[in-house]
Amino acid sequence: MSTPGPVQKEMEELLAAAFPGADFTLSNDSAKHHGHSGDDGSGESHFSLSIEWAGFAGLNRVARQRAVNKALGDLPGQRVHALAIRATAPGE
Repeated sequence: MSTPGPVQKEMEELLAAAFPGADFTLSNDSAKHHGHSGDDGSGESHFSLSIEWAGFAGLNRVARQRAVNKALGDLPGQRVHALAIRATAPGE
C-alpha cells in the first residue's frame, strides 16, 4: 500500500472534521485510470470513498453524497476528477 499523497491527506482531514465518529475508507484509484480522461498525472485524480456515519440516518443517497461533496469543498471537480461515494448509516 502506498503512502497517501497531499490531496488524499487533505480529503481525509476534511472528512474526519465534517463527520465526527465516522468510519471511512478513502482509496486512491488513480493508477487504474492512468492515461484516461481526467488523469492529470498527479497520481491523485480518482478516488473511492466508503463512509458510515450515524448522521446519515434518514437521509437519502443524494443528500448523503451532497453532504460529502460539501465537506470536501473545491476538491471534487477541481483537484479531483472523480470520486465514487458509498455513504451509509450504521446497520445499513
